[in-house]
Amino acid sequence: MIEYRNNVFLCTSEITLGLISGKWKPLILSHLSRQTYRFNELQKLMPGATQKMLTVQLRDLENDGLIVRKVYAVVPPKVEYSLTELGEALMDILIQLRDFGTDYMRLFPDDELPSTMQDHEVNG
Repeated sequence: MIEYRNNVFLCTSEITLGLISGKWKPLILSHLSRQTYRFNELQKLMPGATQKMLTVQLRDLENDGLIVRKVYAVVPPKVEYSLTELGEALMDILIQLRDFGTDYMRLFPDDELPSTMQDHEVNG
């Protein structure tokens, strides 16, 4: 058992999953891995994300040290988001998750259940 930030974990992978859990966090990190974005630009890339949800998830990612929020002293206010080195280090993991999801969808179309997995070849 691992005690970290007033929580108890059975495995350190739980900590990593906690950092990226949230419907929009992996997508935010993916977009920021390509370039720096302003809030409104991110919002346009994720039209299903409400302003409040995007704000909360950006704040979480910033508090966890995965992104940096840079505020410019101009009118109107200008705020940009980019990945930190720690956030960049997560990208290989997120790419693997994306690839797994792609393979999973290919192996198990909407009408097929995973219980038939012995009939399928992974990455084949």
